[in-house]
Amino acid sequence: MKMKISSFLFFLALFHLLCFSKTHAAVPEFCVGDTSAPETPSGYHCKPTAKVTVDDFIFTGLAAPGNTTNIIKAAVTPAFAAQFPGVNGLGISIARLDLAPHGVVPLHTHSGATELLIVEKGTILAGFISNANAVYYKKLKKGEVMVFPQGLLHFQLNVGRRPALAFASFTSAEPGLQITALALFGNSLPSELVTGTTFLSLQEDYNPNLNK
Repeated sequence: MKMKISSFLFFLALFHLLCFSKTHAAVPEFCVGDTSAPETPSGYHCKPTAKVTVDDFIFTGLAAPGNTTNIIKAAVTPAFAAQFPGVNGLGISIARLDLAPHGVVPLHTHSGATELLIVEKGTILAGFISNANAVYYKKLKKGEVMVFPQGLLHFQLNVGRRPALAFASFTSAEPGLQITALALFGNSLPSELVTGTTFLSLQEDYNPNLNK
């Protein structure tokens, strides 16, 4: 009886081992995005392995500073799946953040990812607002890191006298972005509906550049 039980357990273990090995062997190691095709909710379709090259796993766009001569005095250079096909499907991406003095990345959210910010140069005031409306913010200097949980409102502001530089990594190849001010005042909703849902007056939400 013991011999039969031992044999049964042996074959059962062997069966699971073979199934486990087969399942994992079928899982691709990477899925370089085919950016010539439309993006899907789960990312880009995989480029045929025969067409994958080492250049698909390299992105050089973060080496050059972004243009901060704009209204927010800031520039974000993304290395998401659309720009860096090698990260497609890997659940990771990165971006470069350049901030001129007084430059700001206004309140915004990333619905698809948690963000980790590391300051490379300058002094950046960064913070986020929790779902309970608790506010967490602090001045960050070179080498300091701050995390912004997925989906929460957050911002970055250069409070130094010189340009600031930071890099932000994300837990998604396409973290998504929604800027709060644009969502509220740059949409196509009638002004009366905006005031009715935000408790702002028409004078407060009127912007001649957005209401032409």
